[in-house]
Amino acid sequence: MKHLPRPEDTSAQRFALARVQTTALVIIAFAVVLFLLVQARFILISLAVAIILFSLTADVISFIARQRIGRLHIPNWIASIAALLLIGAALLTATSIIVAQVNTILQVTLAYAERAPEAIAALFAWAGDDTKAAVLNSMRTIELSGYLRGAAGGATSLTQASVLVILFVGFLFAERVWFQTKLLAFTGNPEQAQRVGQIISSIIHRVNYYLLVKTLISLVTGAMTYALARAFGMEVAMPLGVITFVLNFIPNVGSIVATGLVALAAYVQFGDPWLTAVIFAIAGGIQFVNGSIIDPMLMGRALRLSSFGILLSLAFWGAVWGVPGMFLSVPIMVMLLVVCSHVPALRPVAILLSREGLPDGEDALRRL
Repeated sequence: MKHLPRPEDTSAQRFALARVQTTALVIIAFAVVLFLLVQARFILISLAVAIILFSLTADVISFIARQRIGRLHIPNWIASIAALLLIGAALLTATSIIVAQVNTILQVTLAYAERAPEAIAALFAWAGDDTKAAVLNSMRTIELSGYLRGAAGGATSLTQASVLVILFVGFLFAERVWFQTKLLAFTGNPEQAQRVGQIISSIIHRVNYYLLVKTLISLVTGAMTYALARAFGMEVAMPLGVITFVLNFIPNVGSIVATGLVALAAYVQFGDPWLTAVIFAIAGGIQFVNGSIIDPMLMGRALRLSSFGILLSLAFWGAVWGVPGMFLSVPIMVMLLVVCSHVPALRPVAILLSREGLPDGEDALRRL
């Protein structure tokens, strides 16, 4: 008796085909999102900064609006307008300071341009005259004009972005009154709306705490770097202090770059390797104490992020949005950690992003 061939397992084939289609759709969706992130990065970066500034001041506005002077109280719209004016003034002032320091550094760079190749080549004198000559020739082939034009263009874009951020913050203040109503209408369930609101509050709380602590640490580090440069008579003490303050918002990499800039400026100005080594050691000590000892003590358990995850986030957002993406990498990662912690399907991602593999549970939301 002949055996008939067994029919193929169509269910298994359909399942395999569905997996392939799902994988292809995920890859296509990721490519489309990545394309949109790159193409609209100026607007998206400005919007992200506006949301962070809005979250920093929303609680303060609510606190001011609750205050009473006798029988009178401050209306919410007056508190919002006052906060918007303060944010605008502070943002434009900070932008003008940063742009001024960038212009100062550009002028000093032009003044140092002739001395820098010889100073850097002298570091390789121990390897022989041929190596020193090769390094000197290589340094002379570097054209600083392109880099300087790029830096000047970045400073101009910073001013434009500041104006756009102020506009975004103003519209966010205008919409905040109806946020709870929109959230309830969006979810269609009061309990679900309350849960989403608690998740958003958790994100705001963590990001605000991170930014406040980071601002304090960066301000102290920048002031100490300025004092160090002034003590040794460096010509670019103020620009180095401001740039150190700004770069310290970039995790891990920013402190290394800031310390390297201090040492490079010292060597170009003085040309003394031993004096440069002393300045480099002191600047590195300042960064180590503030960044590796005091910063973790103040952060405590508020920022429970994986160090490897921070590096991945830094590399990804740096590649997508450039230097602004590096500044925003940690706040974005905090947002992902909180969201993934409270979505059951995404909890494995939260475990990978958290430092100890123990993301917050539901109790953390109830304590808010």
